[in-house]
Amino acid sequence: MWRLKVADGGSDPYIYSTNNFVGRQIWEFDPHYGTPEERAEVETARENFWRNRYKVKPSSDILWRMQFLREKNFKQTIQQVKVGDDEEITYETTTTVVRRGAHFFSALQASDGHWPAENAGPLYFLPPLVMCLYITGHLDIVFPGEYRKEILRYLYCHQNEDGGWGFHIEGHSTMFCTTLSYICMRILGEGPDGGRDNACTRGRKWIRDRGGVTSIPSWGKIWLSIFGLFDWSGSNPMPPEFWLFPSFLHMHPAKMWCYCRMVYMPMSYLYGKRFVGSITPLVLELREELFLQPYNEINWKKVRHLCAKEDLYYPHPLLQDLMWDSLYICTEPLLTRWPFNKLRQKALEVTMKHIHYEDENSRYITIGCVEKDPNGDYFKKHLARIPDYIWVGEDGIKMQSFGSQEWDTGFALQALLACNMANEIGPTLKKGHEFVKESQVKDNPSGDFKSMYRHISKGSWTFSDQDHGWQVSDCTAEGLKCCLLFSMIPPEIVGTKMEPERLYDSINILLSLQSKNGGLAAWEPAGASEWLEMLNPTEFFADIVIEHEYVECTASAIKALVLFKRLYPGHRKKEIENFINNAARFIEDIQMPDGSWYGNWGVCFTYGSWFALGGLAATGKTYHNCFAIRRGVEFLLSSQRNDGGWGESYVSCPNKKYTPLEGNRSNLVHTAWALMGLISSGQAERDMTPLHRAAKLLINSQMEDGDFPQQEITGVFMKNCMLHYAAYRNIYPLWALAEYRRRVPLP
Repeated sequence: MWRLKVADGGSDPYIYSTNNFVGRQIWEFDPHYGTPEERAEVETARENFWRNRYKVKPSSDILWRMQFLREKNFKQTIQQVKVGDDEEITYETTTTVVRRGAHFFSALQASDGHWPAENAGPLYFLPPLVMCLYITGHLDIVFPGEYRKEILRYLYCHQNEDGGWGFHIEGHSTMFCTTLSYICMRILGEGPDGGRDNACTRGRKWIRDRGGVTSIPSWGKIWLSIFGLFDWSGSNPMPPEFWLFPSFLHMHPAKMWCYCRMVYMPMSYLYGKRFVGSITPLVLELREELFLQPYNEINWKKVRHLCAKEDLYYPHPLLQDLMWDSLYICTEPLLTRWPFNKLRQKALEVTMKHIHYEDENSRYITIGCVEKDPNGDYFKKHLARIPDYIWVGEDGIKMQSFGSQEWDTGFALQALLACNMANEIGPTLKKGHEFVKESQVKDNPSGDFKSMYRHISKGSWTFSDQDHGWQVSDCTAEGLKCCLLFSMIPPEIVGTKMEPERLYDSINILLSLQSKNGGLAAWEPAGASEWLEMLNPTEFFADIVIEHEYVECTASAIKALVLFKRLYPGHRKKEIENFINNAARFIEDIQMPDGSWYGNWGVCFTYGSWFALGGLAATGKTYHNCFAIRRGVEFLLSSQRNDGGWGESYVSCPNKKYTPLEGNRSNLVHTAWALMGLISSGQAERDMTPLHRAAKLLINSQMEDGDFPQQEITGVFMKNCMLHYAAYRNIYPLWALAEYRRRVPLP
């Protein structure tokens, strides 16, 4: 039976930590763990997911919840309440629901103070890891039998009805993820016609019906080339010489968005090496299964620009194709021959230097799971960190981006603080406070970090844990806000407050990330030329080449700085005032014509509008003196559903147009975001009816144990790929009801 372990470094000599592994969450399989009844309960959850896999595609994250609730012997003792059609919501009823939700959620807190949760959804994370381990001969060591079984379960559970796999678990089938999933199943031992529900046969048919894998997008071409299923001459060039460019050029690596930089760095190294794994019997079989013509007869030059229509989100401009053709025809032949191959060798050395620097400064977690270097000198240190990416649910093993421990915990604590129940959940708050303090990044990257294209990180919070080391502006703002809120509560309840100097470090980070337009970037200062986005080499992402400003990051920073300014009025007062004013102007400037704001990290206009309205309200703007707030309120009110909730389809994100859920369904997380946005805008002073309708839906949706049901996926990144934040279904309905109870007059 599977078991989640927290803050555990294990006995691997190749792993190390900066804070004793606080925030680390890893799964292990113990054949002796659990009673027969508990194992039967897990199997029931798995079969329930399988039966309903086309209705609710994100997992309910049941396995670890069962474990934690059992270990803490949690039993809901507060009686469930419902509000009838003709009943008014009372303060007492709302208090009961809030208390039930807070006690249930407190029982899910880990021993180190954070809330574990799945943060997955993309279907292109896991198969390349399996391919990499197969190539390097570590597959049996890293993924023994039970792991393989659960990886296959995940692939079966998220195969679409047409036989393909989507870019993410709710997406339409794509050539990229269908091909990777098919290869993964074959590596893990399934035959050409194997797999549950004829998974391999159906997947292969989907691929061949669309012309075979020659039309796989560029990332797929790279992975297939590494695996021996594609010739490197069928890929557009990724010359590692790029990392030798002088800093004055507009196209210098330091001007790239950090994820783009860190993903293409190892890719360009492997391209420069023309690395190909061993051509095994399986590879030869796959060459026959995935192509429509004999492998040795394919004209690789002609397939470089091919991309299946199902995968094409960002069509390459003609200018970019001309650039690739010039590099392919003119530059690459020179760089692979003497004397120019000396330059390539130098470029490969510099590239590997940057890769190793990133490895060391992230404790071999790296910035994202796409970036693992399958041919590095320190491969065992990477192997030791693979458990940090693995998550186990009732739908099987999936690979996370790297975990959202600090992000989820920051919001979880604010939700619990809003419940005003410190006398009942004091130990939970205290442990959470300690986790936040322990997780702050204490130092900048090592050495001459600017020459390695890194920004300051001291005083920041990351998305996952301190070991990760990468600063994120909104994670920093939410972490700072938590520390400031805790500083206002007696220390005998929540522990000692954070030292002012560490708060000042956080302020320094936030101030450093504001752009001239007032907006806040996420990881590093924005400012590179927008035209560089025309060189986006992917076909399925948009806006990935340079760093941009985001409404969520900007609004989070406003709220944190407003609170900091109130508690520490003398520290960098003028800079903070200018920051807040410019940030508010940015939020007003980027409002959409319909009054909404586009959300970059959640679905979508509902999410962005919640942040924007809260940020503007924090600056002192109101419905009466701010036109942007009035328009934002009108957008939310106009999109409220008949049942009192809100529900937005994930397709709003890629299409950049508000789209309601099919059947005008409501989603509880979206409803909570909209409810909090309206409350922050002062809706209770104008018309409380929309607030009562939304609150009634949330109250009546709470389950018997205090949980809330899992519904549609709610997170997104780079406009076209969705992320499942499994903790959101607890955090936001609870938070919204706590704010409703606190700020809306109730009988």
